[in-house]
Amino acid sequence: MYAVIQTGGKQYRVEEGMLLEHELIQGLDSEKPVEFSKVVLLVDDSGAHVGTPYLDGAVVKGKVQAQAKSK
Repeated sequence: MYAVIQTGGKQYRVEEGMLLEHELIQGLDSEKPVEFSKVVLLVDDSGAHVGTPYLDGAVVKGKVQAQAKSK
């Protein structure tokens, strides 16, 4: 299963267990899980589900491992 999420003006293909390098998210508490609700596409065993523009009720959850500004 994988999903395509939209965040920070970009789209990312994500899967369970993967590491995503993302631009800095201001005000994010690294102790709490982060949720991405702008899910554009979800592909699972039942097929592909495409949002118009986003899928209602779909959320991708993750956790912050580190935050830093790019050089």
